[in-house]
Amino acid sequence: MPKFEDILKILPENTQEFLNPLWDALPEDEKEALKEKFEGLPLDFNLVNMLMDLAKVQMQVALGRKNRVAIVGPANVGKSTLYNHFIRQKSDQAEVSPVPGTTRINQVADAGIFTVIDTPGADAVGPVGEKEKEEALTAAQEADFLVIMFDAIQGVKDSELKLYHQLLALRKPYLVVLNKIDLVGGKHETDVLEKAASNLGIETTKLIPISAKRGVNITKVLMGIVIADPELLIPMAQALPQYRWNLSWRVIVTSSILSGVIALVPLPLIDFIPLITNQSTMVLSIARIHNYKITLKRARELVATFGIGLLARTLFQQISKLGGVPGWLLSSAIAASTTVAMGYAASIWFEKGERISQETFNNLSKNLTHFFIESLMNRFKRKPSKKNLKQALEETLDETGMADRDFIDQAANTELI
Repeated sequence: MPKFEDILKILPENTQEFLNPLWDALPEDEKEALKEKFEGLPLDFNLVNMLMDLAKVQMQVALGRKNRVAIVGPANVGKSTLYNHFIRQKSDQAEVSPVPGTTRINQVADAGIFTVIDTPGADAVGPVGEKEKEEALTAAQEADFLVIMFDAIQGVKDSELKLYHQLLALRKPYLVVLNKIDLVGGKHETDVLEKAASNLGIETTKLIPISAKRGVNITKVLMGIVIADPELLIPMAQALPQYRWNLSWRVIVTSSILSGVIALVPLPLIDFIPLITNQSTMVLSIARIHNYKITLKRARELVATFGIGLLARTLFQQISKLGGVPGWLLSSAIAASTTVAMGYAASIWFEKGERISQETFNNLSKNLTHFFIESLMNRFKRKPSKKNLKQALEETLDETGMADRDFIDQAANTELI
């Protein structure tokens, strides 16, 4: 997980001058809370994209003007490739080619919690080049934040340095990135970074080496943009619990389906070693999502704490007395439902440090069991194949509406399911 102070180090001093008043205006407790939540953000760019989509929902003024982030730099340094990492819709994708001048006009798209702008090369010459340069500098002038990009292979020559100072004169917060670092070779990377930083007159730590083509260090660029404005970080921090629940729910669905398939053979159900292992692995995965250190042994202990084996046998005995429910169906429904309940309990534990009550756990398991039984009975008149059962369980889980965290919180204590 990224450290707040580590991301601050990549921000140039000029940018920190803009940043400090914004952060100083925040109450100390809010500032510390944001820093703490920032350190819980993921490093994987695909996961960050999910978080940005959730953060977009969290923004208080959904139709208000978003901050504009312009990617500017010389021609053919990879600006469009980086831009394509940030866009939310494929239809907004910029054309990418090795031919200089592929991007002729500014292209604007939604990047979730901010607007991103791809610009033409700002160092071109001649009538066409001057027009493209004007386009790029206009976008930079109107932007709230600049990502200034250079090429690791081409380096920073006099023309690039002149452009760099033109952009600095706009007095905008910014980041400096050196693209195509993967092409210089590992043993030359340090020398290339030092040379480029020296030419720009900045510390090496203020220059972010990236490979837009390979997706290297793209998350660091995004984090730099976000941390430079608390207004961007706040919705991401607010969306963090939902993000973690969404990831946890994916794990829970997979584990619940597997539990249901394992239990196609009727009870003793929970006594089966594969079932216990499956639920323990699920708990371990959810712990990792919440950046909570736990061993597989500890995960097994947590599963045992909720007495799933006893609860499953009790439910089986109680419901089987009613008649009309085949043993395979009852076993699968109980295995799947208790796995979901265990996943929910683990998520609450690792997120809030609180153990849900045994009564809440039992209620959720019972409600889910009845829902699964009804769903499976409507789908099958006889014992299904594993493939058909997997599909039915997946559809049943989707029908519960439990992917919505608010819904499952209510369902734990009511008869909503």
